[in-house]
Amino acid sequence: MSADQGSSKVLTLTKSEPAPDALHSVVAVVPAVPAVEAPAFPPTPEAIDTRTLSRSLFLRLAALDENSPERAYVRDTLIELNLPLVRYAAARFRSRNEPMEDIVQVGTIGLIKAIDRFDCERGVEFPTFAMPTVVGEIKRFFRDTSWSVRVPRRLQELRLALTKASDELSQKLDRSPTVAELAVVLGVSEEDVVDGLAVGNAYTASSLDSPAPEDDGGEGSLADRLGYEDTALEGVEYRESLKPLLAKLPPRERRIIMLRFFANMTQSQIGEEVGISQMHVSRLLTRTLSQLREGLISD
Repeated sequence: MSADQGSSKVLTLTKSEPAPDALHSVVAVVPAVPAVEAPAFPPTPEAIDTRTLSRSLFLRLAALDENSPERAYVRDTLIELNLPLVRYAAARFRSRNEPMEDIVQVGTIGLIKAIDRFDCERGVEFPTFAMPTVVGEIKRFFRDTSWSVRVPRRLQELRLALTKASDELSQKLDRSPTVAELAVVLGVSEEDVVDGLAVGNAYTASSLDSPAPEDDGGEGSLADRLGYEDTALEGVEYRESLKPLLAKLPPRERRIIMLRFFANMTQSQIGEEVGISQMHVSRLLTRTLSQLREGLISD
């Protein structure tokens, strides 16, 4: 910085705690700052220093050229100076199953966007302007990345609205609301309510190798406790193999097989249906079944 900027003054932090790295060596030359109005509650000296220095840096940032190296330095200083604001916003989401470092990193992106859009001439304090942007960036991160299965944004928003409406109706009715009641409150169809309730299952996923919960008293992994052996599965192969063999049978023998094994009729009932004796039905069944058995074995 040149020494001919006589209308400027040197501002440094007077915090008792260590300042951010970029501020250890900061000797920021910034324009004189108008007096700050007294807040309703007396702030700490650290808060006054941060607010005053931030406003001074924003005034300097607005006066610098876009491609100026000094502008990049002032912008980086503003980012590090306001990182406590990001940590404060990120602390609201500490109950989520995400590392706090990742949440702070996402919130810092929101802080950078707020710094680039902030206009110090509007008379709004920067923390008031930046907090919605930082929180919004963090919420967008959870909305877009924390779902185990990607679902449309419309259903994600519907799920949030259903959760809020369900809590309000539960307190009002002293019971769980029905699908029809939720549909009336939200102004959507009952089918949409069912879809919104079901989409909550896509938020988290469990591994098939995860052990059984202790309160279930079960043993083994989730895969061992889900599903069962379908006894009819073996019959599928037999039926598919029999289809071409049945198609080759004469019409009378094929009809007898259908009546016996699909209509569950007795040989006497089949004889009456076909117009032959019960003994004849028995001989035809024995011969036909032998042919089918030989066809399966040969295949």
